[in-house]
Amino acid sequence: MKEGWKSLAEYINIALPKGRLGEKAYDIFESIGYGCPSIREQNRKLIFENEENGVRYFWVKPSDVAVYVERGAADVGIVGKDILLEQGSDVYELLDLGIGKCRMAVAGLKGTRVHSDHTLRVATKFPNIAREYFRGQSQEIEIIKLHGSIEIAPILNMSDVIVDIVETGTTLKENNMEPLEDIVQISARLIANKAGYKFKNRQIREMCEKIAALREGKE
Repeated sequence: MKEGWKSLAEYINIALPKGRLGEKAYDIFESIGYGCPSIREQNRKLIFENEENGVRYFWVKPSDVAVYVERGAADVGIVGKDILLEQGSDVYELLDLGIGKCRMAVAGLKGTRVHSDHTLRVATKFPNIAREYFRGQSQEIEIIKLHGSIEIAPILNMSDVIVDIVETGTTLKENNMEPLEDIVQISARLIANKAGYKFKNRQIREMCEKIAALREGKE
């Protein structure tokens, strides 16, 4: 361990998702007194700490945040509800931050029927969410797992519908598609490691209270 660095146990360790969502989340932490000036610097560092505030931040891939939290490398983290649902992470969900709002939806070419007696072909990056949703609808499906622009799948007749995140719906409209059914509303959530929440309960609860007060002040 480098000289001058505290043990992980001495800090609240926060996993932030890389990108705009993580930057917005950090703005919240900074505004409630958990700032770390070095994080604003343009460099390739992934870990930043502020001994005075007792915080250490990690920049990680959005889909990895819950993994870092679940395994205890981070005490808390910021993650989209979609990732929590898809991964089934064993963590505490503490707060809805009210940022990164969008929705998970079934979409398809205009006029597509979502429910039928036939097996529905569903292209998606979120197979677990899709399976759970259509199971509740008693609709048999075939999952086609894709990683890129899944809007192409119905156009090429590779799938009947897609299950994906919808923000403005512009991409769907430009490809003669439309949302057909909403599955769940999505936003960024503050999550905590279960053991970390027990041992650092006072610090984490204080953080939650400050975030909640900040949100109430803006509403």
